[in-house]
Amino acid sequence: MTYADPLHHSSLDDVQGLSLGVFLCGIGIFVLTSAGLITGQTAGLAVIIAYLTGYSFGVVFFLINLPFYFIAYKRLGAEFTIKSLISVTMLSVVTEFLPYGFAIQSLSPALAAMIFGALVGLGLLAMFRHNGSLGGLGVIALLVQDTTGFKAGWVQLITDALIFSVALFLFPASVVGYSLLGALVLNLIITFNHRRDRYIAT
Repeated sequence: MTYADPLHHSSLDDVQGLSLGVFLCGIGIFVLTSAGLITGQTAGLAVIIAYLTGYSFGVVFFLINLPFYFIAYKRLGAEFTIKSLISVTMLSVVTEFLPYGFAIQSLSPALAAMIFGALVGLGLLAMFRHNGSLGGLGVIALLVQDTTGFKAGWVQLITDALIFSVALFLFPASVVGYSLLGALVLNLIITFNHRRDRYIAT
């Protein structure tokens, strides 16, 4: 009798893991934007552009990720790139439809920031666990971690610092301050929990 390799993710494993990750990230971003906050990374750029232009986050996020797929394919492989493309597309769709079934009447910005950080941090961990991501600058962070050992979370923190520095010229300081709290929670979750040497399945 033969047994499935317990150290390998099946297609069903990947589908449920990536879907859960996308769903958690979608809810986190919805909470973030409902409170009028911003974030870092590619999602943060998409949120800022959406606020400034009036276009929806889903559309902007999908378009802004397109240039990163070439890098992902060349350096991280076809599987990672395909999964990231699917995940980005799914997140764009989820964030478009969530407002039709989910409304937030009252929300403290501090609580919104922490909910966002926790949900998106957990969502990204689920996606990394199944060799996927939300593309964009996260691809660069994973690439740096895999090639140099410098943790992805710290790469994202540095990138976030640059994005938030620019945001200070575009948004009130209170918005940037609460948004920084959310980014800190998110990146600390990734920093303390994402280690490829602990992930024995691929």
